Amino acid sequence: MTAPNTLVIDDDQGMRELLRDILAEESLAVTLCGDSRQAVELIKTQPFDIVITDLKMPHHDGIAILETVRQNAPEAVVIMVTGYGTIETAIDAIRKGAYDYIQKPFEPDDFLIVIRRAAEHARLVLENKALRRQVEEAAGEDLVGASPPIAALKEMVVRVAPFTTPVLIEGETGTGKELVARRLHRLSHRAAEPFVAVNCGALSEQLLESELFGHEKGAFTGADSRKQGLFEAAHQGTLFLDEITTTSHNFQVKLLRVLQEHQVMRVGGTTPIDVDVRVVTAANIPLAQAVEKGDFRRDLFYRLNVITLELPPLRQRQDDILLLAHHFMEKFSRQYHKNVRTISGRIREKMLAYHWPGNVRELENCLERAVLLCETSRIQSIHLAEKTTSANEIDTMCSSLVSLAEMEKMLISHTLQATNGHRERSAEILGTSPTTLWRKMKKYDLS
Repeated sequence: MTAPNTLVIDDDQGMRELLRDILAEESLAVTLCGDSRQAVELIKTQPFDIVITDLKMPHHDGIAILETVRQNAPEAVVIMVTGYGTIETAIDAIRKGAYDYIQKPFEPDDFLIVIRRAAEHARLVLENKALRRQVEEAAGEDLVGASPPIAALKEMVVRVAPFTTPVLIEGETGTGKELVARRLHRLSHRAAEPFVAVNCGALSEQLLESELFGHEKGAFTGADSRKQGLFEAAHQGTLFLDEITTTSHNFQVKLLRVLQEHQVMRVGGTTPIDVDVRVVTAANIPLAQAVEKGDFRRDLFYRLNVITLELPPLRQRQDDILLLAHHFMEKFSRQYHKNVRTISGRIREKMLAYHWPGNVRELENCLERAVLLCETSRIQSIHLAEKTTSANEIDTMCSSLVSLAEMEKMLISHTLQATNGHRERSAEILGTSPTTLWRKMKKYDLS
């Protein structure tokens, strides 16, 4: 991250040089200016992230400088420095948008504290701007991310999209497997034809067969008319079968026959129907693992496993977490007519430290909640459920020598965080009564 660009304005050369020397300790890029008129021109023509200005100067005072900065760089940090300060001028400066107010004489260490805080704020603004640019560049993208694993995945999708071979997508729940399937379809020669998605885990075996292969009138109770199956509906397009590991061996035999012969037989029918469909399947556990356990047919596995795309969990895409957060923030700000523009530094730290067991879907839900609750332009801690205890921290606690009381406190704290402080639900999860939980919370000072 580039160091914040800093402008120092003071008609006293000695003070300018003192401020330059103090700022050098923070490795900030500093421009010195002794004439307020020249400073106004610099502010209008150059981007500054931090402006440190004297209050009393010839031609333009510090308040005028502040107003110029607000007009030309609304997000820049302005710090007032003066030897003629009063409570009234301090209040006026802060009310007009100054970040802080320092009165001469001051101790260099005290000034450094203010500068470090201002520099951190400026870096946060710069990072937000960079993320907003990335979000704008990714507008229309169905698979947001720039980390090496996602970049490699996108490249692989481009390479295999033009072909008709089956594709298997593997990844944890919530990683975006259907987005990858849709991207495959969009980049293929079948893009103008239907994309049909089916969650195999949501349907019983009989209903799944009826949905995919169709059925003839009278094929079973309730089949009052002939129904076209989804294989037929997806003719010349793409059929996406999610949670393929949940299907029975009996269904897997029928699916294998369709893939081999490119024909479907409606339930209760006698005439095969030709279909031209690219089949993309997805599993949230490695399919080879299901084969070894005997839960999935080996012959069908080999048929589906021509090309395998692996979606990494969000915890392995650290570089994408903030980019995705800003993407969802922009999305839900538009959807709910909000003006949420940034995420506080504390929340960003928590997002990067959290292990995200629900992956991108969990992050999306968190940002939707935050945008809905946010009444300002910045998402703060109060807008997100507390997510400070990661799975790694629990593993560390379990593998280290700790007392039962410490383990109990950690477990209660983590459960309360997971339920957003809902005591009855937490007590149910922990297998105790709400009264006992309340006593334990009092004991461990957990609010």
